[in-house]
Order: sequence, then C-alpha cells, then structure tokens
Amino acid sequence: MTIKEKIEALRTELREHNHRYYVLDTPTISDFEFDMKLKELQALEEQNPEFMDATSPTVRVGGAVTKNFETVVHEERMYSLDNSYSKEELLDWEKRVLRILGNSEVSFTCELKYDGASISLTYENGELLRGVTRGDGFQGDDVTANIRTIKSVPLRLQGDFPPKFHIRAEIVLPLDGFDKMNQERISNGEDPYMNPRNTAAGSLKLQDSSLVAERPLECLLYGITGKNLNFSTQYEMLSKAKEWGFKVPEAAKLCKSTSEVMEFVEYWDTERHNLPYETDGVVVKVNSYAQQEELGYTAKAPRWALAYKFKAERATTLLKEITYQVGRTGAITPVANLEPVLLAGTTVKRASLHNADQIAKLDIREGDTVYVEKGGEIIPKIIGVDLSNRPVQSSATVYIKYCPECGTELNRKAGEAQHFCPNETGCPPQITGRIQHFISRKAMDIEGLGSETVELLFKEGLITNYADLYTLTKEQLMPLERMAEKSAENLINGVAASINIPFERVLFGLGIRYVGETVAKKLAKAYKNIDALMAATTTELLSVDEIGDRIAESVVNFFKEEKNIEIIDRLKRYGLQFSLTEEQLEGQTEILKGQTFVVSGVFEKVGRAELKKYIEDNGGKVSTSISSKTSYVVAGANMGPSKKEKADKLGIAIISEDDFLNMIQ
Repeated sequence: MTIKEKIEALRTELREHNHRYYVLDTPTISDFEFDMKLKELQALEEQNPEFMDATSPTVRVGGAVTKNFETVVHEERMYSLDNSYSKEELLDWEKRVLRILGNSEVSFTCELKYDGASISLTYENGELLRGVTRGDGFQGDDVTANIRTIKSVPLRLQGDFPPKFHIRAEIVLPLDGFDKMNQERISNGEDPYMNPRNTAAGSLKLQDSSLVAERPLECLLYGITGKNLNFSTQYEMLSKAKEWGFKVPEAAKLCKSTSEVMEFVEYWDTERHNLPYETDGVVVKVNSYAQQEELGYTAKAPRWALAYKFKAERATTLLKEITYQVGRTGAITPVANLEPVLLAGTTVKRASLHNADQIAKLDIREGDTVYVEKGGEIIPKIIGVDLSNRPVQSSATVYIKYCPECGTELNRKAGEAQHFCPNETGCPPQITGRIQHFISRKAMDIEGLGSETVELLFKEGLITNYADLYTLTKEQLMPLERMAEKSAENLINGVAASINIPFERVLFGLGIRYVGETVAKKLAKAYKNIDALMAATTTELLSVDEIGDRIAESVVNFFKEEKNIEIIDRLKRYGLQFSLTEEQLEGQTEILKGQTFVVSGVFEKVGRAELKKYIEDNGGKVSTSISSKTSYVVAGANMGPSKKEKADKLGIAIISEDDFLNMIQ
C-alpha cells in the first residue's frame, strides 16, 4: 500500500467512525483507538503535505485563526419564522394556508425548534464549501474554519446528493456539555456562561478554531435550499439528508391535521425537559415542496411555516422605577426598571411597558412585585402584578405629559396607542436616532461609524442631521475623545464609500415613518427615482402594491417638509444614489401595469420566484389568492382544482407559462 493509499484508507475509516459516534450514536471503537488512528493520520499528513485534503478528519482539531470574519451575502435568503402561542392562532394559520391553496389537501411536518445559532452550510460536489451565520438573513459572517471543527458537520457527503445546495441548521450546545464547561470555568475561578444558546453563538465567532474544537457543539439540520433537489417533501428531505451523513433529529413527525400537530406539541411541551438540548417550541411546515412554493413568503417569513412556542418561562421581581425613552420618530416608550432576575437563562433588568394604555390596563405601579415573561423567550414583558404584595402607600402611575429629553408637551393622535414628542428638529434622541437609523446595516451601512460616535459627534456640534456626515473632515474628528488618526480615517472613508449604496437602501435610510426595508424596495421599484416619488400624490401611492393609507400619507407628509427637501438636495450633491441603476432598470417595463396575477402550479421553463419577478419587473402585481380583481391566473402542472373552479366561476382567464412569456416579450 502506498503512502497516499494509506492516508486515504485512514481518512475513510475515521470518517465512518466519526459518523457512527457523532451522528448515529453507535460507536464501534473506543475513544483511545480513535485518537491513536487520528494521530497516525496527522503524522502522515505532516510528513506528506502534498496529500493534504480540506475534508480530512484532522481538520476537526482546528488551529486556523480568523482575525476578521468576512461578510458573505446568502445565495438564498434566511427568513425568520412567524410565531404562534395558542391553538387558535395555529388554526387561523391553517385556514390561511388552505385558502391560498384553494382548499387542497395539506399535510404538515412537525419538528422541534432547537435553541441555538442558525447557520447556512453550502455544499458543492459533496464537500463542505462554506459555513455562514444567519446575520440579518440577507448576509452573515463566514465562520467556515470554526464549522469544520464540529464533529456532526459532514465534511464529505455520501449517497445521491445534488451538485450544489445549502443546508439550514442549528448549532447547539448539549446541556451536559454546557454543564461540564461551566464546572471547568468555576474551578478555574471564572464566571460561568449564562445559557447554552448564547454560548453556542459566541463559539462560532471565536478567532481560534482550536478552541471551538474543544467545545461539544452539535449541528442539527432542519432545511435544504437549492435547485434540482431530488425530493418533493420536507419529510422526505429529512430522510435523504440523514442518508447523506447529516445529523437529523429523530423527533420529526408527519401530521395530517392540526389536531395531530397539537398532539405533537402537547407531548413535547412536557417531554422536552428530557431532551439533551434546549428547545423552545415546535416548527410546523407544510410538507409538500410544491405547496410551499405556491404559498411563498411575506416580507419576513415563509407562509408555509409557523413556530408554535411553548409557554414562556415566568418570574417575579420588584419594579423599582418607570422611565421613558424617546425613539427616532418621537414615540415615547415607558420602561420598567427591575430588580435583576434570572429568566430563561439570562438576567433581566428592564422590560417594555409599551404605552399608557398597557400601564393603565394592568395598573402597574412603581414598587409593585410584577410577573415577568419573555415574549417568545426573547423580549421581556410584564404580564401582571402581584397585588397581595403591593405597598400600602402605593399610588397609581401618572403618565408623563412632557418629553423627558427636551421638555416639549407630548401629543397623542386619535386611534394611536403611543404618545409622541412633536419636537422633531430640537429633541436630541430624535435627531441622533434618525442619524443612527441612516447609518445602520440595512440602510447606509457606514463602516467605522457606530451609535456612540453619532452621539459624540452630535454632542460636539459637528452634526445635526445625516447630511452633515458628508462634510466631516479628519481635522474635525482628531481632537475628539477616543478618536485616533486611524479611526478618523476609517470613518471618513466609510462615509465616502456609502455613496455607492443603492437607491432603495438610501430611501429606507431617510427614516420616513412606516417605510421599512420592504416598503422602500417597493417604492423604489415603482417610482424609479426620488424626484418621481416626491411628486407622487396619496392616490398614486395607494396604487402601489401593499401601500396603504397610513404609509401613503406619511410619505406625502415627509416630502412636504422643506427641511427634508433641503437635506435630500444636499445628499444629491454629495453623490448619493437617488435612482435605480441602469442594471436595475434593465428589463423593466410597464407592459403589465394595472394587472394582477395569481401564480399556481409547477412550471417547466422558469421557477415560480422568477415568474413572479417577471410580473413585477413588467409593472404587474402578484397576489396569492383569486378574487374579482385578478386579471390572469398563470397555471402550471398540478394547479389546485378549487383554484381552477374559482377562476372559472369569476370568469378569470387561465393562461399557461408560454402564454405569459409571450405576453411580456
């Protein structure tokens, strides 16, 4: 046997043992025997570097050091999940699903929602190419070196896998491993970690991969995205992924109705406490991929999936003081400052009280003993008061009348829950809040500039709005506290680079009330440039897909303000992008303007997402359900019979994929 053959034989044997131990939980050799074989392989690879392989079991040991984690754009967006907390909400979701699918028969896959750090793993030709954190769903950090050290992440696949695809998984820290890590930290005189989820997430960002290799992290698969996948259902995908070498939790179950889903939820709400990992709910997914594709996505989440959260953990603590925060829009948020209490693995010191109505409804007072929950086990909220412990001298909370920052009298419009400070141009948190929003990652993403620096620049009188950022000089910045020459240069360069940010993100960064990231994209696409948008009337804005009265009114009012026009004029002069690029405009027409399409079935020439993009690029509107406002139904194979029946009943034209493609040529 040659050296190369011996190395390959050892690698094959160690991969098999690794899979048996960490994925199948059926080891056939001792840890000592495994370690001896691994050391033998390491020695052979060191002596024969020409045979090095990125998928070798030796890379599990780690050693690579990453100083800066590169930001990588996800090829397929990582969406969030909508949450549900009751059977009624689950039933409402099912009704929406059935309505969109035209009451077709639907089955569901139920999986436990493990509490860890979401990751996207890209495989090409059966080998791990890249591991990227979820980030904001659009882009994340490349943590490939650290991912390679996790034993349950296969570096090379087996079986009939597609040429390229993306695994969606949760990196978790088993409870036993977490406890052992904390015992070791305590014995070393260090503070213990707070909870497994945060520790798992933090592990992925350690610079030294050999430290990650020492932590007993595991990778639990829950999804796959990509083209030409050789399965048609979620449940089938889980089975296939297991054959390829991934660790797939055994708890998944195929359910034919929401009553079966609830049985699954109720069973695991109790049984989860016997699991080796933390879990906070059940993820319910429409099983059929064809139906998933038909249901599509909202701006933030898939319509075909829902997270049913287990009952939140609750604690009691003392409400010491109620303070008030001012947001960038002038909205006032009351905050409960609490005696610190441990809740769901984290120490909670503050909780939102939302608005005056919520305080009055629960009769919340300073000095009360309150019940605190984590809404969705993330955001702490007060859900009630222990009246038996209320102090004798207690008095009802009187909501503030004046802004805590600038002293301006607050106002509250009819129908709105929150109070607002109307002093937009003179209230410091509103001014700095708008600038902080402008520089944020999803807006201008200005490198070298953070929230604290914005506060400092405002305090020093160097900026009073976001246009002022583009006139800053290094000489102005150098005298500032904690501002060295290099950091001043980085800030100036970051501001200069932001002029290349595309129009839709600049529009989002302007901070128009109710214009979020998705609405900004729709407005940019509909109006092409800022001048056309500024000239739009409320009626014209209402004709844009998903733009309602509140958004339209807010946009019109924003551009009525002379100070906003002046700032935009300045930003234009500084070179910011206030129109779609030629590349973005390419292929866009008004051929389908005023027409609404429903897309149903499976298509041969273009994917459903591409077909919907063609509709929108040519001025049309995509709807999920058939109504009297529908212009055409674009039908592929396996179109739901009830959808066809409804289209026929309403006299809606049903066209083929070819008919549609001819329509836009």
